[in-house]
Amino acid sequence: MIFIAARFRIKPEYAEDWPVISGPFTEATRAEPGNLWFDWARSLDDPNEYFLLEAFADEGAGAAHVTSAHFKQAQADLPRHLAETPRIVNTDVPGQEWSELGELAVTG
Repeated sequence: MIFIAARFRIKPEYAEDWPVISGPFTEATRAEPGNLWFDWARSLDDPNEYFLLEAFADEGAGAAHVTSAHFKQAQADLPRHLAETPRIVNTDVPGQEWSELGELAVTG
């Protein structure tokens, strides 16, 4: 799978509304056949920073995502709400599921 982690610094005046602002892009991406997950989280240290964890089944699914109409719309709509260009880690990972964190196994 293609696994992507991205950090989005949002302009302070838009930070509270980021889930709504990014909502159409989020929902359209989650509906893509090759999308495995597309999840946002807000930083505990910086209320203007959001993290995006996303995964796509394979290279074809990733290519379909970045050439989709909703991706192009996000490229037009989202940057005006950002304080800086998002930072990203993009890598191929074997499998298509989360693995258990054995060091913190829950027993019983």
